[in-house]
Formats: sequence, structure tokens, C-alpha cells
Amino acid sequence: MSDLPDPSENKTSSNPASETPAKPKSLLRSSLLTGSMTMTSRVLGLVRDIVLASVLGAGGAMDAFVIAQKIPNFFRRLFAEGAFSQAFIPVLAEYKEKGGRDAVKELADKVAGCLGSILLLFTLLGLVGAGGFAYVFGSGYADDPEKFSLLVDLVRIMFPFLMLISLTGFAGAILNSYDRFAVPAVTPIFLNIFMIAGALLFADFFPNPAYALAWSVVVAGVFSLLFQLPFLRQIHLLPTPKLDWSHPGVKRILVLMAPALFGVSVSQLNIMLDSVIATKLGDGAASWLFYSDRLVELPLGVFGVAIATVIMPGLSRLSTAQSTQKFSDMLDWAIRFVVLIAVPATLALIILAEPILFTLFYHGEMKHEDILMSTYSLKAYALGLFAFMLIKVLVPGFFARQDMKTPVRTGIIAIFANILMKPLVVIPLVMLWGMGHVGLAFTTAMAAYVNAYLLYRGLRKAEVYNPASNWPTLWLRYGAANLAMVAVLFGLLHFWTQWAEWHLLERVIHLAVVCAAGFLAYVLGLFAVGIRLRDFRAHH
Repeated sequence: MSDLPDPSENKTSSNPASETPAKPKSLLRSSLLTGSMTMTSRVLGLVRDIVLASVLGAGGAMDAFVIAQKIPNFFRRLFAEGAFSQAFIPVLAEYKEKGGRDAVKELADKVAGCLGSILLLFTLLGLVGAGGFAYVFGSGYADDPEKFSLLVDLVRIMFPFLMLISLTGFAGAILNSYDRFAVPAVTPIFLNIFMIAGALLFADFFPNPAYALAWSVVVAGVFSLLFQLPFLRQIHLLPTPKLDWSHPGVKRILVLMAPALFGVSVSQLNIMLDSVIATKLGDGAASWLFYSDRLVELPLGVFGVAIATVIMPGLSRLSTAQSTQKFSDMLDWAIRFVVLIAVPATLALIILAEPILFTLFYHGEMKHEDILMSTYSLKAYALGLFAFMLIKVLVPGFFARQDMKTPVRTGIIAIFANILMKPLVVIPLVMLWGMGHVGLAFTTAMAAYVNAYLLYRGLRKAEVYNPASNWPTLWLRYGAANLAMVAVLFGLLHFWTQWAEWHLLERVIHLAVVCAAGFLAYVLGLFAVGIRLRDFRAHH
């Protein structure tokens, strides 16, 4: 963690000239560092999901826990990673550039007071109105008193997580703006650790294991927030909350947040819509979508979020400095990185969906049918991975320039496209094969492409992004490397078909060999067509 602050260093300099935009090489290093921290968190998240599958399976309790956890996480996307951070970071960059650290500290104090008060009020509303939130997000369970009662209890227990993790996100945004990427990246690890401990060590102390998991989520939120505070103190930016709605920076953030509340969370709104409809598709549907979504989130979280996190402060600085060409270059670098990662990840998830799910989740309470149903929705979600990752890096191109309206327009169009597609796809799948959850995943993936295309077109139209001239050649090169990987994966799966019959160790060994062979084929393919690591360290 080379970017952790050194307490012995004097970080109080407020010279704007010292805040230089990150170079491509440092961007690559920061992305890889953030990605490695996030990878650790995601691997632990995978372990957590394996434990959940073993303890809860894909039945009523797991369905209730999935929906209950998604409620605070949905609002967290708005208050933390979503609209707030996207509105806060450009304003913070401007204060940092023009006013120095004292101005940033004052802004952080006022934002902490205002954001904290909103979160506290909303959390109290969630505690009092847990039944209402449970009905809105899980209305399909209202006819099952036992399941709905469990859902209400879990919502009430976990709702404070929203306030805790949103304040953690606020602290992380400040650290990221000072290029301290590792601390916010490593923080999500604690949630996974506490949930694994809750499932394995404390489940027997509760009438239902879901209660142990819910309480572990809240404890993790407390720990995550406390973990960030010393690092803020080390860079002399630990906020002292002050309620001041009239502060110019606070007012600007609120103005920027208003439309961004909708625009930045389109993918989450679509996935949330899937969950709400899934509660009406019978037992297991919400769980199948959860396990599928978690596997798609692995590459999305490791690479897509990491790249977006790293480029956002840099894009904000370049926009403030009006460096149009460098702004375009940074976006081009990010998109090339997305293509490098997302295309093979998409193909691999589709081809290896069944082996991956059998290897990770086929034990304990998970049934053979649950794995097969999750396989279908995983393939459908995976189709949208490239678009999900593109959205992550295209949206900062607007927010860094404090353009909140364009992503909102594209988001509204994408949501309506998703809603219009759902009856056309879901109803036939329900009637013919009883697999409506697959239609939910597929339409969400297609809506993501609508959103990504409109965002891309918007950046081109605004003339802030001009693709490099070598993109046609790059597509051919990436295509050849991906073909090599696909050939190897299909070749091995042709001979290895007994995933359901093998023991866990046999599945793990075979899957490891398949993944390693596919990865090696892709890397050698990239090397054969002339793609080198240095291509991502400098612009051409």
C-alpha cells in the first residue's frame, strides 16, 4: 500500500501548483493498486457468498436477506458511491485547486454536518418505516406472513448501515481526491470478514441465521467508518461536522446532486427493479439473481470501479485546468482498459457459467436446480458486463465537468427501455419455461448498452472525447486474442462435463486449470498481436 499517508510527512501545503494531474503511468499504477485491494475484497466477498449459499441456500430466508440488504445498499449508491461522490469530488477538486487545504477542510466540515444530518434523519425514517420499505421492495412476499415478518426485521436491523457506509464513502472520496486510493479500496474487506464470521460463528445464537448476518453487516459498517478516520487525520482533513446549508460549496454539491441522484444509479435502479419483480416469481428467484449478480460484480468491482475511482479526480483537475486534449486522452486510456478486461471477462463468464457456479456454490443448502437456474441468469447478466464497465468510466467524463443533466437524460431513456423490454421478454419466459428471472437479467443487460451508447455519443457530441486513431486496429487485435481464449475454453469443456458429479476438490482443480489455460491463451494472444503493457502507460 504505497499510497498510504506517512504521518511524518507534512501534508499541509496548500500550493495549487503542487496538485498536478496524474500521469498515465501513475494512473495505471493507481488502478492496479486499487484493483488489487478491491480484488482482495471481492475474493473475500466470494468466500462470503459461498458461506451464504451453504448456510442459507436459495430459499425463503436467503430471499428475505437479499432483499433486505439491497434496500440500504440501494440508497447507499445514491448517498455514497453514487450521486454524492460524483457531485462532491469535482467541487472538492475546484476548492483544492483554487483555495488549498484550508478551503478543503472548511468544505469537508460543512459537508459532513449537512450529509450527516440527512443520513441521520433518513436512517430514523428507515427504522420507523421498515415495514413500508419492506413492502415497496418485497411486495411479492406480503402473502407469506412468516417470510415478510423476517424481511421487516432484517430491514430494521440493517438500515443504519446506510448512514455508516455513506459516511465511510464520504471519507473515502476525500482520500481518493488526495490520491490515497488504497485505504478506501481496502475498507470493503471488513464487511466480508464480519459477514463470514457472523455466518460461521454466531448463526447458532439466533432463531434464523439471517439475523446473525444482518447484525454482522451493521458491526462492519461501524468498523469501516472508524478505520478511515485516522488516515483523514494524517492528511489534516478529519472533518469537524458543522451544519451550514448556506456554504457555497454545499449549495453547489446539492445542485449537482439533484439530477445525479437519478443519473448515476441507473444500473442499480434496473437491478433493484429486477429484485422487486423477482419477489413475485416465487421462492428462489431473488437468490438466483443474487448469486448471478455477485459473479458479474467481481470483474466490474475489481476493474470497472477501480478505473472510475482513479480517473475521477484526474478528470476533475483536468477539467478545472481546461486541458481538453489530456481530458480526452485520459478517457481514451480508461476505455481501452475496459475493452482489455471486459470483453474476455464477458466471454469467460458466459462459457464457464455452469462450472463456476457448481464449483463455488454446490454444497450445503444449495440444490442442483438452484445452480442451473443461477447459470441461466448469470449468462444473461454477463452479456451486459461490457456495458456496465463502460458506464462506470463514461459517467465521470460528464460529472468531472459538472454536467449532471446528460447522464440523467441517458439514464431515464435506459430505464424506460428496460421497463418496456421486461414484459416482452419476461412474460414469454415465465409462460414457456418458468424462468422469468432470466428475462430480468437479460433486459437489464440490454438497457445498460442503451445507456452506454448514449453516454458515449454525448461525450463525442460535446467534443470532450475524441477516440485515438488506432481503435480499428485495436479491435482486431483484441478480437484475435479473445478468439484464442474462447477456443481453449471450449476445447477443455468439451472433455470435462462432470461438474455436478465431481467432489469439491475435483471441481476446484479442473476450474483452476480451465481458467489458467484461458488466461494464458488470452495473454499470449495479446502478445502475439503486439499488445504490450507499455501501451497502457502512455498515450499514442
